[in-house]
Amino acid sequence: MATSDDLDAPETLLTPSEVAQLFRVNPKTVTRWARAGKLTAIRTLGGHRRFRASEIRRCLEEMSVEEA
Repeated sequence: MATSDDLDAPETLLTPSEVAQLFRVNPKTVTRWARAGKLTAIRTLGGHRRFRASEIRRCLEEMSVEEA
């Protein structure tokens, strides 16, 4: 069961470069996926894209299941 500490913990955010390394693609590809709506991006105050680590993990798991 989730404790109040878990609920207050901020979500880990990844940069396009970090996501690109996980998927083994170019960071520009990650940006294109975000623009196309394939990945949900959060914009920082400076306008940079960040991606939720939990969503990226889920996408990677789905891809590995599809390949198996």
